[in-house]
Amino acid sequence: MKPQQDLQSKAVPELRAKPATEIDANVDGSSARAGAPRGKSARMALRLLHGLAQVALPVAVLAGAVAVYSYMKATRPEVARRAASEAVFTVRSVPVRFQTVTPSLKLYGTTIAGRQVDLRSLVAGRVTETGSSLRDGGEVKDGETLIRIDPFDFEMRLQESRAQLTEAVAKLAEMKASLTAEESNLAFVKEQLKLGRTDLERATPLAKRGAVSARTVDDRRLIVIQRQQAAQKSADTIAVWRARIGQQEAAISRLKASISLAERRLKETVLVAPFNAYVSNVGAQVGRLLSINDRVATLIDRDWIEIRFSLSNAQFGRLVSDKETVIGRDLEVVWDVGQRVLKYRATIERIGAQVSATSGGVEVYARIANPAAPVPIRPGVFVEVTLPDARFENVAIVPSTAVYDNARVYVVHKGRLQARKVTVAGTHGGDLLVTGALKDGERVLVSRLSTPGEGVRVEEQGTHGNGA
Repeated sequence: MKPQQDLQSKAVPELRAKPATEIDANVDGSSARAGAPRGKSARMALRLLHGLAQVALPVAVLAGAVAVYSYMKATRPEVARRAASEAVFTVRSVPVRFQTVTPSLKLYGTTIAGRQVDLRSLVAGRVTETGSSLRDGGEVKDGETLIRIDPFDFEMRLQESRAQLTEAVAKLAEMKASLTAEESNLAFVKEQLKLGRTDLERATPLAKRGAVSARTVDDRRLIVIQRQQAAQKSADTIAVWRARIGQQEAAISRLKASISLAERRLKETVLVAPFNAYVSNVGAQVGRLLSINDRVATLIDRDWIEIRFSLSNAQFGRLVSDKETVIGRDLEVVWDVGQRVLKYRATIERIGAQVSATSGGVEVYARIANPAAPVPIRPGVFVEVTLPDARFENVAIVPSTAVYDNARVYVVHKGRLQARKVTVAGTHGGDLLVTGALKDGERVLVSRLSTPGEGVRVEEQGTHGNGA
């Protein structure tokens, strides 16, 4: 027993001598090993509580804000409400006056050439001379020389034709002389034939009486036959000469025609301007060899400039139904050249043959009376056209801002708007011509309102209180 007690006594001091940390470590280690399953469940519970706290905190903040808002709203002081006032619009108006109006149509068009030709060479040859104005943009006068073509070949042909004519005329004279000689010879032969027949008639009775021999009668009969043959031959020769003379006269006529043609070709070596014109598209220069029908230049008649513009179907219909015809109406042409405004007078001369497929309107052509004044105007200019419209009777002129939906206007009566149905009959510059349920003196609203309506309260500019 003593050794066992010694062992226990030895163990107790050793246990007491160990530090507390070591003891705790041993205890914790043993506790951890013993309580491992319970620690894992505790950590999961802590995590769940942490997540619930993150969600609950914003909800609690929102709930508190809602509670504060509800409390403030419930405890706010009452504010006295103001009665709603009627809106009043400040507007402008003009009085209505019915009258007879002849408005003007403002149209736009383009100047075009009334006459334009491509001058072409009538003969072939080398150009030896050109006019000083034969260049693009040049101006030429009626009869002014444009080009000269070398005339040598044409002069030679003319001289040759004239020489052939002289020769043919001489041959004709020779033939006529031969015809005259043959006619004289025929007359002589006929006289001889007459004498021979007389001699035969005398010899025949004498032969019957035996005064002359039968041979003598035969000889005289032979002479008559020979003279008949000579007369017939002479007559045939005369017919031949007359036929030849006819042929020669035809040849002479042909030569005369050739001479006329040669003279014309020689004249055509000089090409002149057929009218006062502007020059463009020049194709001839000195030294160039031209063929027949080669283009020399394009000429635009500077005294014949027209305006081409379009009328809508409604505009054309009004002008046609008017007392005056469309053709013959005078109009004013305005050419804006920057700092200057040039005006010209023109007259409608014709109407287009077809209706424009793109615009649906009718093309109209008017000729400018004097294209040279105040400044020469050329084709291709964009111009403004002022044309008197049809005559409108018993219409009122109102600004375009006064008409709503192209069917009604508003009049100011005792400070309130009243609607009136109208019909737009036409235009007058920027204004409209209307007819309808309006009376002279009524004041029409001209200020544009976004929400006009029956009974809207307005106040006219320059007045106080209700407008009238």
